[in-house]
Amino acid sequence: MIESALADIVDRFNRRAERTESVREELAGLQRTVTVQFADGASYSVDLKDCRLQNLRPGAAAHPDLTISTDRATFESLLKKEMGPIKAIVTRKLKIDGSLEDKLLFRKLL
Repeated sequence: MIESALADIVDRFNRRAERTESVREELAGLQRTVTVQFADGASYSVDLKDCRLQNLRPGAAAHPDLTISTDRATFESLLKKEMGPIKAIVTRKLKIDGSLEDKLLFRKLL
């Protein structure tokens, strides 16, 4: 379930980047590795390169640029838009580790 939800996020992000020039301009030249880490120990990583998310894989990257930590229930609430990212951060149900630029990148992923 989580892996397919992440694959859907990757697909939706890539379609938006393909059709939205401003997104492509903002992401031009960026190369990042993002790890999503769940409270139960599961993790997934994906690479941002050439304005596309690619290489979604199980496991944490050795040196991710951005690490998103949450539990599965919060992740599902975020996907269903039942909870916003700011509320999840403020209530400490979502933690994002990375540079400010990379944290701002997170808003484009959902």
